[in-house]
Amino acid sequence: MRSAPQPDLHAVAAAARSAGRIALDTEFVGEGHYRTLLCLIQLAVPEGAAGERIELIDPLSEDLDGAPLAEVLADPAIQVVVHAGRQDIALLRRRLGTEVRNVFDTQLAAGFAGLAAQASYDTLLSELLDVRLAKSASFTRWEARPLSGEQLTYAREDVVHLLTLAGELERRLDQLGRLQWAREECEPLQWASDERDMDAVVARLPRVRGLSAGSRALARELVEWRERTACDQDRPVQSVLADAVLVEIAKRKPSSERELEQIRGAGSARRRAREVLEAVRRGRERAPEQAPQDTRPAQPEPFDMPLIALCEALVRARAREAGLAYELLAARAELQAIVVARRLAREKAGAGDGRADVRTMHGWRAELVGEELLELLDGRLSLSVRDGRLDVAR
Repeated sequence: MRSAPQPDLHAVAAAARSAGRIALDTEFVGEGHYRTLLCLIQLAVPEGAAGERIELIDPLSEDLDGAPLAEVLADPAIQVVVHAGRQDIALLRRRLGTEVRNVFDTQLAAGFAGLAAQASYDTLLSELLDVRLAKSASFTRWEARPLSGEQLTYAREDVVHLLTLAGELERRLDQLGRLQWAREECEPLQWASDERDMDAVVARLPRVRGLSAGSRALARELVEWRERTACDQDRPVQSVLADAVLVEIAKRKPSSERELEQIRGAGSARRRAREVLEAVRRGRERAPEQAPQDTRPAQPEPFDMPLIALCEALVRARAREAGLAYELLAARAELQAIVVARRLAREKAGAGDGRADVRTMHGWRAELVGEELLELLDGRLSLSVRDGRLDVAR
């Protein structure tokens, strides 16, 4: 930051343990790096009577001892408050080498209080606390040092009201009987990760399923080489070797620089020609790799579309009645899966029990609307319009 010493994280950790809560946010830069670069950690902990302590941590500093913070984040007895914090958690897990437990995300929680499911932090502060922030430094170079006074003020504002906002949301949700729903929705955030899955990277390559088994093995070798190179040089993987070029190299299997140069778009790999050709050689020696099983869900037929629309109408009606954001109950892809699974169970013996394995059919969502969707599709529930409103009848 401004060559200032790192805050006393032992004191921050002690305050978090005493209060049982800590709020956090981060600033990061994704452009031009292999993986998103964590540039700043903002923390807020209760301190004294109705006060709080705000600290800014520089994760780029070589002398950072993040162990006290890591221990706090991994302690299930301490609530970790974030807003739209999936990436924040992923970055902290990697940078500090820790788990993050007991997460409460104010953006997710707001949907259970009848607010928009994707409400911004500024919006929630305005609607729930009547607080307005003057943001001005969001698109700045957070990796540059020293940080400006404007950047430091911006960063502090991202957490200065976060604990209060979380408290207000918890109060409202407790009154509505939905606090546990919100907490359950936040649980998966503790596993957020930005680690790159090589199987997923290979599967997303263009036209990879059209390659021969030998070429797919070679493509995987090229992907692994590209990942190591990008990581070592902290560069985006596409700047090392573009996906389309990688697949074409795997298909043609060049054995010389001349053959490599004949591949369209391979000019970007010219500086690393020897490394690419060595990866091709290793790829030739790998065991052939069969195409992965197609796990894509069955797609809806044209005659499924009206049923999907009916299901959406029912979900929206139940969401409105419950004062919930519609997006919390179902996405269109989930409704499609529910309709298709029910149809396949009717058409084909042994095609399953007709219950799609989507979030709408589990837990509180199933109780609120999931079971009714099955009744609707089975003809045991009907929808009609009465006095300008959707009416549900059995």
